[in-house]
Amino acid sequence: MSLAERALNNAAIRESNKITTPRWMLDSLEHVMQYYTKRHLCLDTQACDAFPAPIPGRKYMLYMHVPFCHTLCSFCTFHRFLFKEEKARAYFISLRKEMEMAKALGYDFEELYIGGGTTTVLVDELARTIEHARNLFPGIKQVSCESDPLHLTSAEFTQLHGLVDRLSVGVQSFNRDILARTDRLEKFGEPEVVYEKLLRAKDNFPILNVDMIFGFQGQTEEVLQNDMDMLTRLGPRQITTYPLMVTHQTRKSAKGNLAAADQDIRKDYELILNSLKGHYDQLTAWSFGKSNEEGFDEYVVNYDDYLGLGSGSFSFLHDTLYVNSFSLRRYQERIAAGKMGVESSKHYSRHAVMQYRFLLNLFGGRISKSYFKDQFGVSPYLGLAKEMAFMHATGCLKQDPTDADKLQATPNGLMMGLLMMKNFYAGMDNVRAELRRPLGAKDM
Repeated sequence: MSLAERALNNAAIRESNKITTPRWMLDSLEHVMQYYTKRHLCLDTQACDAFPAPIPGRKYMLYMHVPFCHTLCSFCTFHRFLFKEEKARAYFISLRKEMEMAKALGYDFEELYIGGGTTTVLVDELARTIEHARNLFPGIKQVSCESDPLHLTSAEFTQLHGLVDRLSVGVQSFNRDILARTDRLEKFGEPEVVYEKLLRAKDNFPILNVDMIFGFQGQTEEVLQNDMDMLTRLGPRQITTYPLMVTHQTRKSAKGNLAAADQDIRKDYELILNSLKGHYDQLTAWSFGKSNEEGFDEYVVNYDDYLGLGSGSFSFLHDTLYVNSFSLRRYQERIAAGKMGVESSKHYSRHAVMQYRFLLNLFGGRISKSYFKDQFGVSPYLGLAKEMAFMHATGCLKQDPTDADKLQATPNGLMMGLLMMKNFYAGMDNVRAELRRPLGAKDM
């Protein structure tokens, strides 16, 4: 391809990824999402000490949470405690017991996702837990696990080779100043060191995913472009690009020190789309892969129902949200007494579940009309008339030319899906903050 042809091709890519939704409309959407998350993601749960049995014929995903980290990142809102080996080893034993209780209820799973915290704080315990899960649940086809750059090249990490199909590594940025500002430079090393570790890890796992964040203070267009260029040179199987989320829990630490004061999220997102298109297929609004037939971080897009095990886990089963104990002490006491970790639940109306599924479908880049008909007995145009009218009026959806059942998200739609999911996760983080607030030293 000549220089002129390449320039024309790049111009065509930029035009195809153009986001035309005005900024005021995106700001308005964020306010609407904040209203709905405050309305639906609140602590008006009912006491609960058991999960329901599985429904025959439904597909389920298993999530397991490892709530330990050697140090606590200031921008992270997930449920975690400072690592203490004795507590962590006892916790993994309880996690395996809780899996056995899920098996006794009749569950089998198609996929296992292990998140944290830092899942690899004790690699030997993690490997033992994955092996136990595979033995208990023969339906598991893929195991995904989160980690960080620190553990990638340790000798013990080889225990995960052959057990983990998809390894997701939190990198966030290759910019030295941003890593220093987020306290990751001291923890994980210089950007070049992290890059080399990722390069070596590519050969050890079928899928290596690199997690990045955009929206940091000091993350200029040049800095973000350099991150994207380094990613395409590295060539991991998957890339995830999250917007930085400022929640009630991280407002003091993130808003003034880490978050860009006046970020134009459209401009940043367009740059990401333009940089990765041609190198990767788009899996969701913020996930990209070498193939579009792969599992990815946002497992809730592929699975309507998932069961969460471990302290601080959430489950969504059928039409109900279940919350496991955030107190490490109470979680351990429940497992020792032969009970699972769940403590509370919240039932959602049919319309609220439809809105939730609509969010996930849009975030996933496509809406299936038959899915809504099969699940809710009504098309999205009737069940979600206002939402669908808005999406069409703003150029967010178009008909898939190869499939009459599918509507595709345009760049405007992907931008909307990204913002909606960002606010949904921020709402969940606020729930986590409320659940952690009453914890005392005895709960840690």
